[in-house]
Amino acid sequence: MRIIGLMSGTSVDGIDAALVEIEGSGTDITTHLLQAETYPYPDELRSQILAVCGGEKLDLESFATLDDTIAQEFAKAAIAINQNHPKADLIGSHGQTVFHRPRTLDQITTNSGLGYSLQLGRGALIAHLTQIETISNFRAADIAAQGQGAPLVPPIDAALLTHPTHSRAIQNIGGIGNVTYLPAASPLILGWDTGPGNMLLDLAITQFTQGKQTYDSNGAWAATGQICQELVTNWLNQSFFQQAPPKSTGREQFSAAYLETCHQDALPYQLKPEDFLATLTELTARSIALSYQQFLPEIPDEVLLCGGGSRNGYLKSRIQTNLPTSHVLTTDEAGLNADAKEAIAFAVLAYWRKTHHPGNLPQVTGATKTVLLGEIHDVL
Repeated sequence: MRIIGLMSGTSVDGIDAALVEIEGSGTDITTHLLQAETYPYPDELRSQILAVCGGEKLDLESFATLDDTIAQEFAKAAIAINQNHPKADLIGSHGQTVFHRPRTLDQITTNSGLGYSLQLGRGALIAHLTQIETISNFRAADIAAQGQGAPLVPPIDAALLTHPTHSRAIQNIGGIGNVTYLPAASPLILGWDTGPGNMLLDLAITQFTQGKQTYDSNGAWAATGQICQELVTNWLNQSFFQQAPPKSTGREQFSAAYLETCHQDALPYQLKPEDFLATLTELTARSIALSYQQFLPEIPDEVLLCGGGSRNGYLKSRIQTNLPTSHVLTTDEAGLNADAKEAIAFAVLAYWRKTHHPGNLPQVTGATKTVLLGEIHDVL
């Protein structure tokens, strides 16, 4: 099947689209990437999404309009990526997360409630505009099974990136970081959100440049600064970093308000902007390393980076410094496009839904059982 995977993450940079040819059944599949591209959101729409993620209130009509506007952008991305290729058989759309609230410890202990996660960009409209059957709302079924609805990529990582002799950690660094642990000779697959990825760095860059820049290309600015390790150690005492998996997070926790707290914490150290950026970069690198040290059975032989943070050379070097016994690479070097990997994953999840293969891993999400993920929207 030829499937279009669509994804926009917590960085809200735009829509990652991948046209993928998939063969096989269950986890015994092969993927062939035919085309991949990122389609930036219009500036006004990106600003509105970030405002809503930050807690801005909308009336129901405005909420519906935003939902449809995001769906229209996703549909445009699907149509664009499909140009010059035979029409795709299926679309798998993650949508745009605007709110994510996992089950609380009290809810888990008392079995008294479920988590909640909201992705905008309704699949029915994408299907209507593209005239391609669309599967969306992938998180809902896992949440209904008492899971966190995230992370959803680990089973795809296991199918595509398991190595016969090397243990691997597949570390995605988008706005939030998440890891999949793949042992070499064991079915034990683990995964969770490790904490902030690019999110705090991007917010800080935007503030320092008054919006003229939204990210630190290759970590060049941060690389000129001095890391305040004492600050990083203090930040890592936060409860999220100590919490055992399964766990997931988002802008609700690592937000502009969190960054402001970091700014206040840094005042006694009189850091220059480049020092603050270097220190935030170190928070991402050390939070990843700490997560492995606390919650993995062993430090992996290889760490394969993907997502936007995999292109940040300074961040990559800091991860390598903090994980000296691991070989830090990107998924490109393992044959899977690092920029398109998340979009590829949702193409695979759509394939699994269409072929009736469960898409979640209960040991990763905390769900009580494996379930089919995604709602199917037919073309009428």
